[in-house]
Amino acid sequence: MNSLFQPFTPDRNEPPRRRFRPVPLRLLIPNLITLLALCAGLSAIRMALEGKIELAVYLILGAAVLDSMDGRIARLLKGTSKFGAELDSLADFVSFGAVPALVLYLWGMNEAGPIGWIAVLVFAICGALRLARFNVQIEDPSQPAWMANFFTGVPIPAGAVLVMLPIYLENIGVPKGLIHPWLVTAFTLAIALLMVSRVPVFSGKKFGAKVPRESVLPLFVAAIAFVALLMSYPWIVLSVGTLLYLISLPFGAAKAQALARAEAVPTEAALPAAEGEGPDRVA
Repeated sequence: MNSLFQPFTPDRNEPPRRRFRPVPLRLLIPNLITLLALCAGLSAIRMALEGKIELAVYLILGAAVLDSMDGRIARLLKGTSKFGAELDSLADFVSFGAVPALVLYLWGMNEAGPIGWIAVLVFAICGALRLARFNVQIEDPSQPAWMANFFTGVPIPAGAVLVMLPIYLENIGVPKGLIHPWLVTAFTLAIALLMVSRVPVFSGKKFGAKVPRESVLPLFVAAIAFVALLMSYPWIVLSVGTLLYLISLPFGAAKAQALARAEAVPTEAALPAAEGEGPDRVA
């Protein structure tokens, strides 16, 4: 009697199965940094739930530092990828959209009732919209040249740092009346609108690309002094830095408008003289 299950002999002429190629390490390092930033943001939720608001703020700031590194390291190692870009957007929404909103709500905006929750909800939604618009604009070839050094609206990591200004002020002893939940609600909505606005915001991408040799040592000293001040007086430095950033927004927008006008107005020197536009032509 024949067996129901006949032995199977694979065809030796079949092509071998396709094996996955190993992934270069340079592609993994930026993604690992992004995941570390995501872990810091998620850990901030736990700290906020345990009432450790200050530690939650530190974790969000740490996530912002890591977020500023992953893209630069990816470009430096030539390890940019579509996967990394998508992962970075998802991590940014969690760490700088959802987490700061929850931290603010647990810190004191719950005292504003449903309006406080609506404000933090709007902030998180505007963060998601800001990221979606940014991803679309990256692939837009019609962007003017001057926009290479500007963002459209406040970027979401900066929005997360800005929206926590009331927490900074509380830790330096600002009276509670000046950071009342209703005022914080209005401030949160204002930052949310800045993220989805069309206001050009200076990005600093090209700033410091080449540093003059005589400025290297002063730059090192300034960086060390800033880190020392941040570690010694964190809440004062964060408060002053946030206020200076907000004050600088109108100046950045004015500079962008000036660049746009300069690009839109054609210069007479660029027109060919054969068309009768030379300086010696008589009407």
